[in-house]
Amino acid sequence: MPANLTPQYYDAEESYKKAVTVEEKIAALEEMLAVIPKHKGTEKMQADLKKRLSKLREEGQKKSKTARIDPFFIEKQGAGQVALVGFPNTGKSALVGAVTRARPKIAGYPFSTTVPLAGMMPYEDIYIQLVDTPPITQEIVPPGLAGALRNADALLVLVDAGSDECLEQLEFCLKYLNDKKIVRDDAALNTRGIPPGRRLVLATRADMPNSSDNIEIMRELGPAGLEIYPVSAVTGVGLEALKEKIFTILGIIRVYTKVPGKEPDLKTPFILQQGSTIQELAVSIHRDLPRLMKNARIWGSARFEGQSVMRDYVLQDRDIVEITQ
Repeated sequence: MPANLTPQYYDAEESYKKAVTVEEKIAALEEMLAVIPKHKGTEKMQADLKKRLSKLREEGQKKSKTARIDPFFIEKQGAGQVALVGFPNTGKSALVGAVTRARPKIAGYPFSTTVPLAGMMPYEDIYIQLVDTPPITQEIVPPGLAGALRNADALLVLVDAGSDECLEQLEFCLKYLNDKKIVRDDAALNTRGIPPGRRLVLATRADMPNSSDNIEIMRELGPAGLEIYPVSAVTGVGLEALKEKIFTILGIIRVYTKVPGKEPDLKTPFILQQGSTIQELAVSIHRDLPRLMKNARIWGSARFEGQSVMRDYVLQDRDIVEITQ
């Protein structure tokens, strides 16, 4: 039976052939496995891809244990990790410094950021981790950057709205993210990648005199339907709205718990993905709780306060849940 491989598969196969690092090879194999036609004629090919992928993952784990500490790996903290990517002097460090308690090195010359630096951004009652990364250019992309970006939960693409080369910056950044399969429409189980909906384009230095005209140029000549958000770390324009937007694109909800007969704990919410259920909340609280749980009551999204709900009840942001054993 013919395999009838698609152009997308051959593109991914070509990326695998050109891959240099284990990280790039894994990403290419994941892509090949995701787009290969699923029928009897490709069963052996699928098995071979899975075997190679498993071997590379084991190799990557062994290297990470024996090699020096990876300076590009940032351990996730808070409600979600959001990585920044952009050209030199697009204001990545200034933005992180403006909305978090971190104090990144801010300089007027390029490449002042050489390794990723994390800061915690407060949003209402939670913290979201922002990761400033070394800049990219059409000539230079830091080794290890792709893995750091792919490890994040969402991305901020920063473009200098005060620069006449803003459109070129935007186009190169988006192409890089797509070519490296960091942003992908078909992110599936066992493949790593960030959906386009979790990628946000920021037009920095929106306080500059020519920024408005440049933003309109990007909106007109850039990819159709691409949203561009003007911000300024100097004047604060757009920063508060940006915090809310980041929370939204992460696709998370906050769920509070209460002990029967007591007031709810409104200081330390459990962070879950949108669409999560009572059952998944119980697992987050304790692995044995789903087995011990007898009843769950909810305040917030239910039809009436304190309503008893089933395990498959879908939770909403700011719900309060009481679980009895």
